[in-house]
Amino acid sequence: MTLSSLFIAIGVIAGNIIFIPVGAAKCFPIQHTINIISAVLLGPSYSVAIAFCISLLRNILGTGSLLAFPGSMIGALLAGILYQKTNKVPLAIMGEIFGTGILGGLVAFPIAYLVMGKNVAAMFFVVPFLISTIGGSIIAYFLIKAWDFTKASKISRRV
Repeated sequence: MTLSSLFIAIGVIAGNIIFIPVGAAKCFPIQHTINIISAVLLGPSYSVAIAFCISLLRNILGTGSLLAFPGSMIGALLAGILYQKTNKVPLAIMGEIFGTGILGGLVAFPIAYLVMGKNVAAMFFVVPFLISTIGGSIIAYFLIKAWDFTKASKISRRV
């Protein structure tokens, strides 16, 4: 729980500092970095909960948008499931990229249209979400390689 809280705090703070505005969406590469690292260290349920808490807090603070929910949570879930099943970081990264970039981008359309009143094409959010998640995934890959999270992951799951 402490590690989850730390990831949430980093995600909320970094979201205020590091973001790329693309159309109606804000791209937060640090969110995707946290999704992958938390998926590797803590598993899919914690990863999704962390993504939800970061999105919720950013929305409450006025620094995020409703589009943060589908983008971050679907990617975190797929990254966690793929890593849990295979113990391969590249597959967790692919899960994050596909979950956030493709699926999250598609799910963002009805939210933008029905809830936010944005009149955009169905595929409008796929490109910005892909840009954000690929950037965050590259960062996560190098952090995981540098810190060798996979050993820590096995230790934390035994505790």
